[in-house]
Amino acid sequence: MSMLALQGAIELGLIYALVALGLFVSYRVLDIPDLTVDGSFTLGAAVCAVLTMKGHPYLGLLFAVAAGWIAGMVTAFLQTKMRVSPILAGILSMTALYSINLCVMGGAPTIALLGMPGIFTLSQAAYYKAAVLLGTVIVVCAFLIVFFRTSTGLCIRATGDNADMVRSSSINTDRMKFIGLGLANALVGLSGALIAQYQSFADTSTGVGMVVIGLASLIVGEVVFGRLNVWRNILAVVLGAVLYRVIIAFVLARGMNPLFLKLISAVLVTVAICYPAVIEQFKLRKLMKEAAKNA
Repeated sequence: MSMLALQGAIELGLIYALVALGLFVSYRVLDIPDLTVDGSFTLGAAVCAVLTMKGHPYLGLLFAVAAGWIAGMVTAFLQTKMRVSPILAGILSMTALYSINLCVMGGAPTIALLGMPGIFTLSQAAYYKAAVLLGTVIVVCAFLIVFFRTSTGLCIRATGDNADMVRSSSINTDRMKFIGLGLANALVGLSGALIAQYQSFADTSTGVGMVVIGLASLIVGEVVFGRLNVWRNILAVVLGAVLYRVIIAFVLARGMNPLFLKLISAVLVTVAICYPAVIEQFKLRKLMKEAAKNA
């Protein structure tokens, strides 16, 4: 694998790290399987692409974050006020967002941004894109670490651990879900905006498979780097996203057909999920055998 391919994999890993961080907030902190991600990622890309075409690339990033936040709030509304199950609420939001994304893009399935000024066109230096993305990820990680140490952040974490106990302490768990899911999808929307400017286009299929990619990054990071406290978990998620993209780039460089990319991602997620349970079962059987020998 060439250095250029490695650099590209790291840059994509940093972009998708924001998706993984969004899933970390919803899936790990709130303990909610949020499927809105596929739609909110495309929404962020679409909003940013439209505003970039109008000459406002930085405003596009801000509006993409706001659009993702609103998408997450809608999902939270379905879950908390309409009593829709989390998985079904995510599916409904994702389905609705497909039409909304088309409307945002003016009915066109693709918007090309070639030649348009943006966050990645300010310099032609070799490592400029990587530096911008790394700086963005560092700022987001710092924000999350500080946020989850505030009273609101602690309440969100407590809601994910034991909602009934938090509710008995007179804390509004529905409000915590609104904030948590809004924050998670805001990060996903930012990731979509960055990928649109990075690749110089946005299309309606941009977000397909984002849940799998985000989970793969999240779980790979946790398996390789472990789960400890909040800031180490956040760091593990980012490193997992970068490692995941490097693995994909390495496999493609070895001649794997890109048609099997989603299949490989699904297999990787399955292995990463099953690995801890398999190891625990193996250790348990080993202890049982040793106990039987000593009996």
